Amino acid sequence: MAKKLYKSRKNRMLEGVCGGLADYFGIDPTLVRVLYAAVTLFTSGIPGLVLYVVLAVIMPPEPAIPTDEPSSS
Repeated sequence: MAKKLYKSRKNRMLEGVCGGLADYFGIDPTLVRVLYAAVTLFTSGIPGLVLYVVLAVIMPPEPAIPTDEPSSS
């Protein structure tokens, strides 16, 4: 089964894009955030911001994990 890229629900600061990328590649989310910040700063900011917004729009959110607990309705 192929891995899918999702925005993270648990490792998020804004939209979960960096956390989702970290989950996909199996690395620490802090490392992804630091690399993203460095690339954004060294490219005058605009390309990094545009990339983040585009990823935030096109990446689907991580599916919710169903629980075994019955609902109390």
